[in-house]
Amino acid sequence: MVEQLSVEELQTWLNDPARPAPLLLDVREHWEFELCQLPVSQLVPLNTLPEAWEQLDPARDVVCICHHGVRSRSAAAFLVQQGLTRVYNLSGGIDAWARRIDPGMAVY
Repeated sequence: MVEQLSVEELQTWLNDPARPAPLLLDVREHWEFELCQLPVSQLVPLNTLPEAWEQLDPARDVVCICHHGVRSRSAAAFLVQQGLTRVYNLSGGIDAWARRIDPGMAVY
């Protein structure tokens, strides 16, 4: 089962200098990523994840991100099936981040 992470929990994590930053794995499409994104996130569209996942560092925490948290939940489950153990799904996705953390971020 994939652990869910709220946007507030992610914000706290990213603001904690004592905690290593996770890989923010954005699984949306290119056009969505161009509209809005979290800084330092890495775009790997969901349909390319089966070819790209082996490039991920299994020792690093990975937070999967999409628009509302559905595609990212699938991505996170896929990564867990591949043997990664430090995987989280951003509940509510980039939309929740924009609405609750960064109201200046574009919503779509």
